[in-house]
Amino acid sequence: MLFIAILKSSVYVQLIKALAIKYHRAIFFIFLKNLIMPLLLPLCALKSLLPRNTTITHKIYMGYVKDSFKAKADEQAKEIKALIEQYGNKKLDEVTVAQAYQGMRGIPGLITETSLLDANEGIRFRGFSIPELREKLPKAEGGSEPLPEGLFYLMLVGDVPTQEHAEHISATWARRSHVPNYVFDVIEALPVSAHPMTQFCAAIIALQTESKFAKAYSDGISKKEYWNYAYEDTMTLIARLPRVAAYIYRRKYKAGEHIQPDGMMDWSANFAHMMGYDNESFKELMRLYLTIHADHEGGNVSAHATHLVGSTLSDPYLSFAAGMTGLAGPLHGLANQEVIRWIDEMYKELNSENPSKEQIADYIKKTLLEGKVVPGYGHAVLRKTDPRFTAQMEFAKTHCPDDSMVQTVWHIYEVAPAILESTGKIKNPWPNVDAHSGALLKHFGLVEEDFYTVLFGVSRSLGVLASLCWDRALGFPIERPKSMTTEWIKKFVKEPEKVA
Repeated sequence: MLFIAILKSSVYVQLIKALAIKYHRAIFFIFLKNLIMPLLLPLCALKSLLPRNTTITHKIYMGYVKDSFKAKADEQAKEIKALIEQYGNKKLDEVTVAQAYQGMRGIPGLITETSLLDANEGIRFRGFSIPELREKLPKAEGGSEPLPEGLFYLMLVGDVPTQEHAEHISATWARRSHVPNYVFDVIEALPVSAHPMTQFCAAIIALQTESKFAKAYSDGISKKEYWNYAYEDTMTLIARLPRVAAYIYRRKYKAGEHIQPDGMMDWSANFAHMMGYDNESFKELMRLYLTIHADHEGGNVSAHATHLVGSTLSDPYLSFAAGMTGLAGPLHGLANQEVIRWIDEMYKELNSENPSKEQIADYIKKTLLEGKVVPGYGHAVLRKTDPRFTAQMEFAKTHCPDDSMVQTVWHIYEVAPAILESTGKIKNPWPNVDAHSGALLKHFGLVEEDFYTVLFGVSRSLGVLASLCWDRALGFPIERPKSMTTEWIKKFVKEPEKVA
């Protein structure tokens, strides 16, 4: 009886949880807890499986990511308060009439802690460049690409994660990944012909009934607790997105023949598996893809929409759904599809899937003469080759260097910048992330271009929801910028002192 009491003790349960992290998946936890415990597996035998320096504590499994985030947020809140008190009236910039009319480009008016876009070096996540992330972030066993779980930890906490941190998040997401059946019912209520992003957004809205933030707010909670429930919703929503996205993919493109999740896999690998791709190289691609598309500071539509709606205290589900409806717009989330379609049109016109550099150059010039853009080239902020493009090119050199479309992408890269620069009208003639991603997906058989934006959306959840957690932890208020009318502008430019 004493032995049984020990096995059922909190120490034993903590040990089970520690093993679940070490061998990182929820199914392992469930197996041990529900099957092994009744068989009274000796405590000492289980303990021998752990590394010698493993400490069995509550925080090894529960809450240490959350606690680390809160500690960092409290420290940051004090710094922000001091900044506002000392420099609150200091001007960051001036706003021009053109900026007011042309998409507010370049107006500094948002705080996003997770990433910052540098015009010359590309995106930096908490100060780290894409090459640095590929080097420093934890990787799957036998893999060489970073785990998105590690990037999420970096964006949320601000520190480079250990392997254990990444595995903890992976296990947490696996444990929370169950999607209620009514969500699938909502998806099934839509025509199969519905765009994947329409189905994706509907499913996210359906998941909102699970929101702990909404329930807690309805019950009445202190403002100081907003962050707690935003964090819980964030972790659950991110955990469930691959299952939802894969369900939509199999429903629309694979005759509804669904594949059950494998909780022993990491977040990206399980996503690939549920879509029907168990090739190890494709799993590596998903790890890279979901990492490099995760965030791009706060001014892009999906990030800003999530922040804006979240500022009203809409829960993370509704806020993220707003971001995804923005991502569905052709000017934001469809660029990699347009690249593939442009290349396919070139193939068709040239009657060749292996065009020469000279043929590609002539086709680019023809595209420009027709008043069209070369998709995948140029960026609102960047002024050099997007490091995310470079990362994908390096991946392709290892995994699929002989693929014809991949080689076409490389040939375009060799000739397009000089042609675009010679026009004198293009500030950035260099490729962005979208110039390469579609070719890689095509290589591995994911040819359904309309689904690419859903992949983008699953990835983008990491950045915008980590940022939303920070919004609530820092107590950011509702967003309410000032708008003007054209009549006001006309009066202002003539007599500013009368309308200011």
